[in-house]
Amino acid sequence: MPKYPASHDSAEPYALHSTPELHRTGWDRAAARLLAKMLGEFAYEEVIAPTAPDEAGGTYSLPLDDGATLCFRARRGVYGSWCVDAGSIVEREAVAAGGPAPEQAGVRTAELPAVERPFRDPLQFLARAHRLLGIDGATLGHLIRELTNTLAADVRLDHTALSAARLAELDYAELEGHQTGHPWLVANKGRLGFSAEDAARFAPEARRAVRLPWIAVSTRIAGYRAVPRLATPDHLYAQELDPSVRASFAAALRTRGLDPLEYLFLPVHPWQWDEWIVPHFAPAIADGDIVPLHADDDLRLPQQSIRTFTNVARKDRHTVKLPLSILNTLVWRGLPTERTLAAPAVTAWVQGRCESDPFLRDTCGVILLGEVASVAVEHPLYDRLPETPYQFKEILGAIWREPLDPRLAPGERARTLASLLHTDPQGRAFVAELVARSGLTPTAWLTRLFAAMLPPLLHFLYRYGTVFSPHGENAIVVFDDQDVPVRLAIKDFVDDVNISAQPLPEHDSMPEDVRRILLTESPSFLTQFIHSGLFVGVFRYLSPLCEEQLGVPEGEFWSLVRAEILRHHARFPELKDRFEMFDMLTPRIERLCLNRNRLHLDGYRDRPRRPHAAVHGTVPNPLHPTARVRE
Repeated sequence: MPKYPASHDSAEPYALHSTPELHRTGWDRAAARLLAKMLGEFAYEEVIAPTAPDEAGGTYSLPLDDGATLCFRARRGVYGSWCVDAGSIVEREAVAAGGPAPEQAGVRTAELPAVERPFRDPLQFLARAHRLLGIDGATLGHLIRELTNTLAADVRLDHTALSAARLAELDYAELEGHQTGHPWLVANKGRLGFSAEDAARFAPEARRAVRLPWIAVSTRIAGYRAVPRLATPDHLYAQELDPSVRASFAAALRTRGLDPLEYLFLPVHPWQWDEWIVPHFAPAIADGDIVPLHADDDLRLPQQSIRTFTNVARKDRHTVKLPLSILNTLVWRGLPTERTLAAPAVTAWVQGRCESDPFLRDTCGVILLGEVASVAVEHPLYDRLPETPYQFKEILGAIWREPLDPRLAPGERARTLASLLHTDPQGRAFVAELVARSGLTPTAWLTRLFAAMLPPLLHFLYRYGTVFSPHGENAIVVFDDQDVPVRLAIKDFVDDVNISAQPLPEHDSMPEDVRRILLTESPSFLTQFIHSGLFVGVFRYLSPLCEEQLGVPEGEFWSLVRAEILRHHARFPELKDRFEMFDMLTPRIERLCLNRNRLHLDGYRDRPRRPHAAVHGTVPNPLHPTARVRE
């Protein structure tokens, strides 16, 4: 019999990760919501085509692969959207009184009596409708896994959910941990790569602040870039690290006979270090080009983007964005080397436009949270192999983003736009709570919201041929002390800034390194970033919520949006040609599809470049002057 070391005999038994929130009642409640969302979004993207017995609609049916039928009530909305009533979904199965099955007997199913039972399981729907959905076996397996992870996260959120009134008292970073994720993507918390323990430690809904470990990386393999005020790494570290921590980092290098002046310091995500950096950069660690250090003393809280951490101990210090090589919401969440290095230059150019423009700077007071410093580490092999999947080129680096709190005026508070879509366990919408606190009428409050958000986005588009992707996470609404929207903050420049492919005079001053990295689109497609990111991706859900809880008809909601755009046009008549070039009021727009990409285009296959949203047909634009939105 083999003899084991004594330490083995005294080892503690492995403790299984506890999941008290996973119980049938909570699971069924979250599953019913997710199934309704799945049916609605798949119908919007025309992955499925539910039918109604008459043109009036209301109750729809959808055949499953096994001959049964799903029936449900749904309301149609702007952009051709669907809002499915979760409690109305039933399975209808035709049954014959004895004898062979209907398809064997040649009996029409519609002529047979039907049995109806509630249907609440999105996983069973995938299994029983994968041929209808047009997805292959490999995609089906991964999608069930990703959807199960999403459901588990939803159940955890429900288990600790707060009332809308309590949420209104939270600060920006804390509120992030209560959000439910992307409203458009069905599997919005898939996080493939995370274990249950990882999710309990690092997911936003865990609401656990962490102390991040740091590493030192030799300048032989790492590069530093920054805006002019942080021109050298010492400028950054003087802000980000206490003198005692910097001294201990330097001492750790000297102990190994290494020169601290030849190294850059950066934090790493603990999961990334274990799962990707050590396995893929093992030779660099062996050579002493990468040296693990200890954590600093600051507590940082993971935000909705999951790879971004806000410093909650020192709010004057930067937010850090770190690569996290998990597959979540369509892409692997790493940091591309080239774009990481370009982040400060892009920030300087975009902020320069704002600082020199009186309308953006003074009238709008828009806050652009710049990505002001970065460290990127190339992999010696992967980065030089064009055919290698892109996730292997995004493993190691860090971006430091300006913190939000110091940019707020006394009495102001900030919340992501996504928070306005939140509904608490009692069914009260967060937006309804904020409107009530403001003392304004719902229409007046919405007018203030649109006046805070749209002018800076439209001005960047029309004047500078530049767009952000103002989806729910990237667009941050700043409120006054009465919870009235007053201005806009924007984050995530490098991944989400696009410029017009048609040259404009305003681009002449753009540095070449910025021009090289920014993505370009035709003027007609550039408007899609506002339509799809903001109007389809957020307002499509906000408008029916406002009708239900604020008494503002959906047609009136979109009339207010259109009115704000027209006010902007009237304010800048000299840009008339740009209003026509970047036509926000066109009769139809292309239908961008986020779920179709996963189901039909990329699935879960590796590819050398990041995927983009699919385009499938067009949808009517509710902002067109002749649009008829249901009142």
